[in-house]
Amino acid sequence: MEKSNLKETITFPSQDGLTITADIYKVDNNPITILLCHQAGFSRGEYKNTALELNKLGYSVMAIDQRSGEISNNVVNETAKRAKDKNLPSEYIDARPDIASAIDYVYNTNGNTAILLVGSSYSATLSLLIGDENKKVKAIAAFSPGEYFKDIDVKESIKNLKKPTFVTASLSETEALKLLVSKMDNNNLMHYKPTETGIHGSRALWKSTKGTKGYWTAFKAFLSTI
Repeated sequence: MEKSNLKETITFPSQDGLTITADIYKVDNNPITILLCHQAGFSRGEYKNTALELNKLGYSVMAIDQRSGEISNNVVNETAKRAKDKNLPSEYIDARPDIASAIDYVYNTNGNTAILLVGSSYSATLSLLIGDENKKVKAIAAFSPGEYFKDIDVKESIKNLKKPTFVTASLSETEALKLLVSKMDNNNLMHYKPTETGIHGSRALWKSTKGTKGYWTAFKAFLSTI
């Protein structure tokens, strides 16, 4: 039977009151179980097509605009625009409350079901850090996480992360990522190492990316375990 898709753009407040814009992609009235966070300079539009692919797998998802970003796939980052208008800081770390608030929003609207948190580039690192301590997150998928914060030793911070975790990056980033997750328990970790060039962030899942088939095969295998 063909799945019924519905896309809706919504807003809700971040922890400091800044209004966050998000796109919800629902399928068959299934509750949202995946939260999608974009990379530097981007917007919720990073997941414009990836969200539809996840819908085909039966998942309802939400993609947010964090306050650190600009535009992707012709979708302007509305949250970042508001932050700029209010003269709020918009460094990578400043997006942390946006992701935390989005987790709360999804959890409170899906029947209090713990979610999969997906991050890309700087938000991949934030997803690892937030997901580790947040009981509303059951698993994490991090596309090109790294040591992006000068005051945080990410490798040390995530060494005791016990939740199911999927990590991947471009071929050129693979060794650095291997080091980043080297202290994690391998029983909880799935690290996909591409054999093709790949690309930075969740663009690895875009059809235009060389090696996207391998990324999707690995990501689907992870999804099937959680």
